Amino acid sequence: MAINGRSGAGKSTLAAALAQVCKARGVSVTVIEGDEFYAGGTAERWDQRSSADKARHVIDWRRQQRVLEDIRTNGTASWYPFDWESPDWNSDPIPLRSTPASATAADIVILEGAYSARPELHDVVDVRVLLDTPPDRRRRQLLEREGDEYRSDWERRWSAAEDYYFGTILPPDHFDHVL
Repeated sequence: MAINGRSGAGKSTLAAALAQVCKARGVSVTVIEGDEFYAGGTAERWDQRSSADKARHVIDWRRQQRVLEDIRTNGTASWYPFDWESPDWNSDPIPLRSTPASATAADIVILEGAYSARPELHDVVDVRVLLDTPPDRRRRQLLEREGDEYRSDWERRWSAAEDYYFGTILPPDHFDHVL
């Protein structure tokens, strides 16, 4: 299952709540955070890209696809997540954590994050969920989580990419469920 939505929509919160409810009912759940597959690169390089290019390249969907295929085929997968704590996260080559993350097969495997239901993953994602949160609430949640400095950066750099993704690449009517 992919839980997709715009920044600040509450995707991680929904995935955690769903996992908790399922586990309480004896259903095993594995949650994979989509942000671990950020494609990285310098802010200057990103700023030169069109909204369409940003939407296509912000997340390394090929790595996500390999992880989901490995879980489906082998029952386990590992990968090196993007290192958000690295002092040189705004660089090329991208910084990855030195310790791999891993996931195992479960009754439900959730890939949560913006761009997680993209068409290139449709062969490894059975259910696509869009969390459609009102813009004012998303902005409020982003401000609470990231602070005011993040707001201008996000709006300048990422808002148009999300508009393109959810308007052109994967509009709401392409999802199995819209919450």
